[in-house]
Amino acid sequence: MLVIAPHPDDEAIGAHALMSRLRRHGASVRVVVVTDGAASHPNSLRWPRRRLVAERQRESRHAMRRIGVAAGAVTFLDLPDGRLHTRIVAARRGLARALGHVGPALIAAPAASDDHPDHRTVAACVAALRRPKLRRLAYPVWPAGRQPAGARCLFLTAQERLAKRHAVRSYRTQAGRIMDDPAGFAMTRRQIAAFTRQQEVFVEVRQ
Repeated sequence: MLVIAPHPDDEAIGAHALMSRLRRHGASVRVVVVTDGAASHPNSLRWPRRRLVAERQRESRHAMRRIGVAAGAVTFLDLPDGRLHTRIVAARRGLARALGHVGPALIAAPAASDDHPDHRTVAACVAALRRPKLRRLAYPVWPAGRQPAGARCLFLTAQERLAKRHAVRSYRTQAGRIMDDPAGFAMTRRQIAAFTRQQEVFVEVRQ
């Protein structure tokens, strides 16, 4: 399986339990994070771009390692957060390389109807990579808690839900750790609750 995340943390929000189950059954799981995540706190003095990007990558590796996805199985394309639409060719090339190296039977990527423009750009890039034998799932992120029409639910056990809640909160740069940027992003309690509900939601994309 290959999980494509627009930003560091979308992999856990979208498919944490699914990845965890697959790893427990011995399946290979890889993650590609497309953007550098630097736009979440652009005005922070304590967290300049280089430090923020490094920490967001560390958060992703840590969360993935806890479910058996090794650091070497997480790839960062480092494309500009919030301006991904200006680097579509680079995004397509990076994703094509990831698919070529892994040869997954299943891919999970953001939904084309997501509210965030970077998510929609990633969805369009994935759709442009024609792979007829590839099963493709789309996961929603924004707005938090949305369930698209035709979605299928993966119901989480109590243990899986607790593990996912811990994982989402462990992305601390996105959960209130950075406090010196009034315009910075932080997940609210309501959003975290929506991201860690009793099911993960996927829509099967027909190619």
